[in-house]
This record gives sequence, structure tokens and C-alpha cells, in this order.
Amino acid sequence: MAKSSTLKNMVMTLSAVTLIASALLGGVYALTKGPIDIAMAAKTNNAIASVSPEFDNDPSAEMFMVESAGKSYKVYPAKMGENAAGYAIETYASGFGGRIALMVGFNVDGTIKGISVLSHTETPGLGDKIEPSKSSFSAQFEGKDPQNFKLVVKKDGGDVDAITASTITSRAYCDAVTLAWEAFKLCSNQKSEEEKANE
Repeated sequence: MAKSSTLKNMVMTLSAVTLIASALLGGVYALTKGPIDIAMAAKTNNAIASVSPEFDNDPSAEMFMVESAGKSYKVYPAKMGENAAGYAIETYASGFGGRIALMVGFNVDGTIKGISVLSHTETPGLGDKIEPSKSSFSAQFEGKDPQNFKLVVKKDGGDVDAITASTITSRAYCDAVTLAWEAFKLCSNQKSEEEKANE
């Protein structure tokens, strides 16, 4: 004889299903969290190595935060011995398809050493050309000093050649690099003040 459907039975069944699903989801999260964290750390370390001047320290272990324009940025100092060689700065801006995250490397003199794309959701075939493997867009920033190279697309009066049909993405990329430059200046000023205090 079939059980009659009651509100109490339905609530108990739904509660049991919810508890089982939650437990399974928690288990999957616990199993995958470690490997995901390891993969993210490796991606960050590879980005630091690709955009930084030569270094012999562990920039990830010496990471510190800098606040600029109301946002916080991770700064990874690259050193040779005790001397600063440069900085890799994690930065981001809103593009056409969402957040664009970059790692921007600076030499100690402020010139841009390199830029690595950490993540983005830009349109394939258009905005994704910010990736160095898909176009030479990012190469135009390398070796440039943001004091003399205006980090704005040419359409807006700057020095950057925008990606064709991806002006919004190009502007966001420039904005992210500009924010990294502002964070670099704070690091550079802070280092100068520390050196004066140690004299």
C-alpha cells in the first residue's frame, strides 16, 4: 500500500536530499581545493617570472599589499641579493566581457618589463587578443616608461594602438596597466623614504 503524500513527508524528503547534496558538494570542494590552490600559485609564480627582471629571491613569499585609488594591489618584489631589481604588480580593470586581471612587471627605473594576462572573459577572436599568444598588442608596452608613454589608446589621445574592434578591452587593459604604474610609484616612493631613514 502506497504512502499518502503529506506535507510532512515532502519536507522530510526535500530536507534529506538537500543534506546529502550539501555533504557531497562539501566533499568535492575539500578534495579539489588543494589542487586548485596549487595550480593558482603556480600560475601566479609563472606570471611573476615572465614579467620580472632577473631575481634570486622568492617574490611570492615577500608579497605585500599597496593601496591606490581606493583599491588594494598585490606587489611581488624582485630582488638580486638585497637590492631591488623590480616589482611585479597584480592589477585588474573591467573590460567588455568582465574583469581583466594582469601581472605587470616593472624595472626599478619604472620601465615596463612585461605584462602577463592572468584571467579574462573577453570575446574570443577580438578582445582575447590581449593575450600575448594571440597578438602582439602587449608587446607595445614593453620597455616603455609610463612617464613618457601615455597609457591611453590613440583614439583617446594616448600612445597605445588599440586592438581592432576591441576598443573597450584595450581601454580596460590600459587602465589596469595605469593602476599598476600608480602602485609602482607608491612602492618606489616608499623604498626611497626607507633608504633616507637608514642613512
